[in-house]
Amino acid sequence: MRRPPFVVLLVEDNEHDIVAIKRAWQEQAIGTPLYIVADGEACLDYLYRRGSYSTPGAAPRPGLLILDLNMPKIDGLTVLKHIRGDAALRRLPVVILTTSRLAEDRMRSYELGANAYIHKPSGFAPLAEALQIIHRFWTLAELPE
Repeated sequence: MRRPPFVVLLVEDNEHDIVAIKRAWQEQAIGTPLYIVADGEACLDYLYRRGSYSTPGAAPRPGLLILDLNMPKIDGLTVLKHIRGDAALRRLPVVILTTSRLAEDRMRSYELGANAYIHKPSGFAPLAEALQIIHRFWTLAELPE
């Protein structure tokens, strides 16, 4: 049986970071489709295929969620709590990629079931390298169906 294509969903509200991540995705030749939403509410709409994501094909099931913490509407920790509380989503790998260095954010992320917590590197080259490593790891990992 053929596996569906591996999709990455990025939840990021900072336009500068979005541009840098898109550029890194291209320059690192990461062939995996990258879908981007700008806040936690849009993330949940995407995952539950609500609103503008209800059209068939508009929201392919991600194989990995890269989640920022500090966002408008619904913050990343609340999104993570929703995901881990839902039987259909709880196995979705979630990598926190954030500028927060607060120990309580890191601890709370892991308590809520994050698979990894990564401080967002400053500068384009370190960010591009981090994205390549994240992508490589999660495409090699044997994930549950």
